[in-house]
Amino acid sequence: MFRILQDKCTGCGRCRMLQCSEKCSGCGACQLVCPEGALVPGRRDDTEYRVTVNSEDVRATGTVGDALEAAGIRVSDIPGEGELFSPCGTGGCWACTVSANGRAVQSCVTPLEEGMVIETIPEPPLRYVSNFGPHTAGGVGTPFSEKGDGPVEVVCFAHGCNLRCPQCQNSQVAFTRGDTLLDPEETAMILLGVESIYRTGTVTFSGGECTLNRSWLSGSVRRIRELDGGINIHVDTNGTVLTPGYIDELVEAGMNRIGIDLKGRRLETFMGIAGLSDPEKARVYLENSWNAFRYISEEHDGIFMGLGVPYNRALISTGEIAEMASEIASVSPDVQVTLLDYRPEFRLKNIQRPPVSEMLGVRDLMLDGGLRRVIVQTSEGFIG
Repeated sequence: MFRILQDKCTGCGRCRMLQCSEKCSGCGACQLVCPEGALVPGRRDDTEYRVTVNSEDVRATGTVGDALEAAGIRVSDIPGEGELFSPCGTGGCWACTVSANGRAVQSCVTPLEEGMVIETIPEPPLRYVSNFGPHTAGGVGTPFSEKGDGPVEVVCFAHGCNLRCPQCQNSQVAFTRGDTLLDPEETAMILLGVESIYRTGTVTFSGGECTLNRSWLSGSVRRIRELDGGINIHVDTNGTVLTPGYIDELVEAGMNRIGIDLKGRRLETFMGIAGLSDPEKARVYLENSWNAFRYISEEHDGIFMGLGVPYNRALISTGEIAEMASEIASVSPDVQVTLLDYRPEFRLKNIQRPPVSEMLGVRDLMLDGGLRRVIVQTSEGFIG
């Protein structure tokens, strides 16, 4: 169990959303959630437990995920590179779920017990989801022409994220597990129920990172489309785990809008913005996001796509912004691009929010790079 450093604690309450055992398993989830760094892991339980993994006897310490590794099962946070995908590290996404003593558990945060019987299972269509409700600003995948004074879509936020952005604006969702575990049927019914009140015509999946549990997201999109053939289904994503096959699956299921954040073009910039220390993982994530943009542009021109590009002089240079604009324009000059003013949030509170004049100057730079539709997010609202 973690300890709280009271001199740093601000009482935000996010630590109450952790799945933490009395004995510390070393999962590290407590190190992700606190914006002030006020959580200290307890003394790790170094007991070596005897368990079985897919009928093989194994000795391991720590979490169920550690036992899987001890049994030779490769666990990876890069899609397709391991036998088990484990991207979020907080238990929020349920992608790494296995069966332990006959019940589904998240292998990344569940502590081992003596005699535990562990079996790998297909990824379950389950996800912690919260904050269903109307959204007035929309996302980067919302057509700017639809934005006005009222709600433009009904959104849900899926818990868990594979990035560690120090300036995360949804850290209370990205780095917690949540309380409400939903399957696709439940997710679809709640989203459509709330939409029936606000009549926005659009439902949106956001997060955290909503794409981490593929079976849940595809299943939820498909069920919504079955229930309402005319509604817009918008996926708001960092694009880092999308592949051509996954994109095709979402389109076939009924997704017709997508917003992708492109968090830089140079590896070192992306690593800083995304809070990643492993360059190989970061390179895969960065290229996946750009490749997703290219693939949708070339293969799914019937899908409305918007891109988000971050800007703060402390995080990314105007030279790199110009490079990004030119590369985007070479693929799709008419794609809607939203320039996002990154502001002090979460653990990165020592940066200044860019003034409106600076944001407009960067927009002009992007237009000079060949883009035709650049929206600017500013302290005074969105400027088209």
